[in-house]
Amino acid sequence: MIKTKRIIKYLCANMSKLKVEIENGNSFSIEQLKGNSAQLNGVEINWDQIEVKDGKFHIIKDRKSYTVEVVGADEAQKTFELKVNNNIYKAKVEDRFDLLLQQLGMDNLATTAVKELKAPMPGLVLKIEVELGQTVKEGEALVVLEAMKMENVLKSPADVTVKSIRVTEGIAVEKNEVLIEFES
Repeated sequence: MIKTKRIIKYLCANMSKLKVEIENGNSFSIEQLKGNSAQLNGVEINWDQIEVKDGKFHIIKDRKSYTVEVVGADEAQKTFELKVNNNIYKAKVEDRFDLLLQQLGMDNLATTAVKELKAPMPGLVLKIEVELGQTVKEGEALVVLEAMKMENVLKSPADVTVKSIRVTEGIAVEKNEVLIEFES
């Protein structure tokens, strides 16, 4: 829960302006004003909140009471799984820095197409974890490479589909040798 608490503190400190997208397609713009005032989609609201315990809050807005618990959080993706009055919601948060990058047209500079997986070092291919045509999620194992008597699991850098496998188990590979190609 320490990680969740750190994320919440970060968001509160940078809450001058947030955009929150809920998995059901709803999107909210939140801008912190003075005290317990904020603008929600351009309309001023007053609310009060208290942290009951780590990651669990009691919020009062418009004379309605809400119990909000942070069930899960991914710091890198700025995504949260929230339990609001026993209903689970998945949310993606964009802070003022993300919104500024969007305004400047620089929000997707880091998204480049991944075309291939190369060996990061010379080694022996111990195991190939994928098959031709398989769709793989970011972070899933692709190849186990033995180098310097250590097994290294090479993981997918993005959500991809395997176009071709250029190596077989038991062969030695050189650094930067293409192991797997992905569909564009």
